[in-house]
Amino acid sequence: GLDFAYVRKAIDSAEYQQSIIDAITRPAESKPWHEYRKIFIRETRIDGGVEFWRANQALFERVASEFQVPAEFIVAIVGVETNYGLNTGSYRVLDALVTLGFYYPRRSAFFSRELAEFFQLSREESLPLEEVKGSYAGAMGLGQFIPSSYRAYAVDFDDSGSRDLWRSLPDALGSVANYLKVHGWNDRLPTVLPVSTVPD
Repeated sequence: GLDFAYVRKAIDSAEYQQSIIDAITRPAESKPWHEYRKIFIRETRIDGGVEFWRANQALFERVASEFQVPAEFIVAIVGVETNYGLNTGSYRVLDALVTLGFYYPRRSAFFSRELAEFFQLSREESLPLEEVKGSYAGAMGLGQFIPSSYRAYAVDFDDSGSRDLWRSLPDALGSVANYLKVHGWNDRLPTVLPVSTVPD
């Protein structure tokens, strides 16, 4: 349903970014837990989370009540993904998705689909296609939603008529909670289970 000339012009305007290829070939998420943990479990990150939670306590309570997802998990996800909104990404999403869709064969099918989703999202939410910024993988907003997740799980929690995961904190937090709820979050189940190893 998109105009061919418009799509072609947008793709032609995208810029290949070698730094995106470099980043995806050595993602932090591939580190073992003892190394990955050090990135996030730090006093500054914890203090920032407490401050963020306190500053938006009423909103967190409303989101938690609506989606049945405790506030601490929403805080933690936003803290890990964007340091409570301080770093939502500096790459043009169009550049990221074209670079990965056309120049990263290992996952080109996935990122090509996300590029198509981004075109649809841009039209649905009136996002300026060539200006939207995100991560090196094309993830957007405080919760770092890829285009297909944005389209499927983002919510208009401030009733503004659009789903804005950058400037609307209600939309951003509500969308993280909705993502968890849709994927089967059950507030009555434990989030951590004790385990012990038994020698052979």
